[in-house]
Amino acid sequence: MTEMKDNILYQGHASIRICAKGKVIYVDPFAGAGYDLPADILLMSHEHPDHCDADKVPQKDTCKIISHHEACINGDYKQFCFDDIKIITVPAYNKNHPKDVGCVGFLICFDEVKIYVAADTSYIEEMHQLTDLNITYAFLPCDGYYNMDVDEASLCASIINAQYSIPYHTCRFVDGDFCEQVAEKFSAKEKLLLHPMETIVIIS
Repeated sequence: MTEMKDNILYQGHASIRICAKGKVIYVDPFAGAGYDLPADILLMSHEHPDHCDADKVPQKDTCKIISHHEACINGDYKQFCFDDIKIITVPAYNKNHPKDVGCVGFLICFDEVKIYVAADTSYIEEMHQLTDLNITYAFLPCDGYYNMDVDEASLCASIINAQYSIPYHTCRFVDGDFCEQVAEKFSAKEKLLLHPMETIVIIS
């Protein structure tokens, strides 16, 4: 049997599945399909229903669940290590998501790969701390309702300077899993456009 390469499945809206180092990681389960693999790690950035449908995810007995409750305690953003994978939680906030109590973003790190999932946020000063981290993939929300709009997300992409910048959360969940028009408008040095249920092989 051929070993599966490390990959990212964009399930739609803000939902992502990452297979890496022999582990299965779900981030903000809600949209699409692709929930067939039992989770080793389940990450939920906040309690809005379009980011935390844990019932969709089959979980191994050893599954580690990190929600914003564990991720940020009294303003202290935590780090978690699971064998060869490190999860670094980072700020994510705007007028709809209060700082330190409402939402977090995630940096998923293994080997030389760093995947930044911004979660529900607008431009924040802390993004400048990401510039020199050599982030491989950055998922940035663009809906313009509960998050920054696509122009602000494009500005954030230029600050973060990831190897690949990916627009996601392109509309309200009541409007569907993906807005092509918004995603097309997103601009970045190295833009990677993923459609729902599209998988990419992870490169370092």
